[in-house]
Amino acid sequence: MDKTKIRIKDIALRAGVSVGTVDRVLHDRPNVSPKALEKVKKALEEMDYQPNMYASALAYNKSYQFFSLIPKHESEAYWEEVEEGAQAACEHYRDFSISNNVLYYNRFSPETFAKTMNEVLRQQPDGVIMVPSVIDVTRRFTDLMHERQIPFILLDSYMPDLRPLAFFGQDSFASGYFAARMLMMLAPKEKEIMLMKQMRGGKVASKQQENRETGFRHYMHDHFPSVVISEVNLSLDEKREQYDEILDDFFRAHPLVHHCITFNSKAHLVGEYLLRANRRNIQIMGYDMVPKNAECVRQGSISFLIAQHAYMQGYACVESLFRAIVLKKEVDPVNYMPIELLSKENIDYYRRNNIG
Repeated sequence: MDKTKIRIKDIALRAGVSVGTVDRVLHDRPNVSPKALEKVKKALEEMDYQPNMYASALAYNKSYQFFSLIPKHESEAYWEEVEEGAQAACEHYRDFSISNNVLYYNRFSPETFAKTMNEVLRQQPDGVIMVPSVIDVTRRFTDLMHERQIPFILLDSYMPDLRPLAFFGQDSFASGYFAARMLMMLAPKEKEIMLMKQMRGGKVASKQQENRETGFRHYMHDHFPSVVISEVNLSLDEKREQYDEILDDFFRAHPLVHHCITFNSKAHLVGEYLLRANRRNIQIMGYDMVPKNAECVRQGSISFLIAQHAYMQGYACVESLFRAIVLKKEVDPVNYMPIELLSKENIDYYRRNNIG
């Protein structure tokens, strides 16, 4: 018999039970005797029955409310593409009445994460996508979600001890190691390079950036131990108008620097400065295919960008919650995104939307 055309009455005939009994078993409803349950399960196994999960989910006629908790961000930023990808997934599965509600927190304030997460849990979500805060604060809420059987996905920073349904993001250490290798192919004879950070209170915004830097420094220690890594902080407490002065002072004090790197998506802050100051002998390497970064690549002040498909990540997070919660299917727990190198020659061919 064709597995795709097995009917409930075929199963009932094989098991020797009523059609209603088979229907209750298939939809996990009560009032089925142990003996009848065993007969139906045996018949399903013998017939190699594969349920139509899409049809079952549609017939259930339930709506699903997901929540995404991400850092506050500017327009045309990395996180905006994550949001767009998540919304596209909701549109793709709109027949199943899926919604994704996006809430924001200050990445330098665990208190705002806690406040926003309390609001998420108050709404009794069916699933949660979160960019985690510090692990102790995040754990308080992931423990609650485990208790309440709310599946959650971690985005950006992988914390396996929190036992998420899934993780989406780059292997941050490998990404930083790769970045160092690519940079030093451009600058094998350099004595000094600049590392641009954006800190507040001596801290960068994410664990992911810390791990990228760790991978970067491991490569440099192993292969270019004599190269000086000089840091400059374009502080998030400063106004952007002051960044030019900070960079002017840095490059006057470090005339040997011709190559720079940053592990966030703001390489354009240095790239735009280099263009304004007409410093054509200096380039920076950074992360993420956001429009301002892409323009600096085209004009030559950013040498390379490492891209990680923010749009795909947002889409995949919603899709994984859909598969796990609506279709009751298993999902891959660890999903590392590609480490892709973009330059002037290939940046216009990079597909932001690489779904399907």
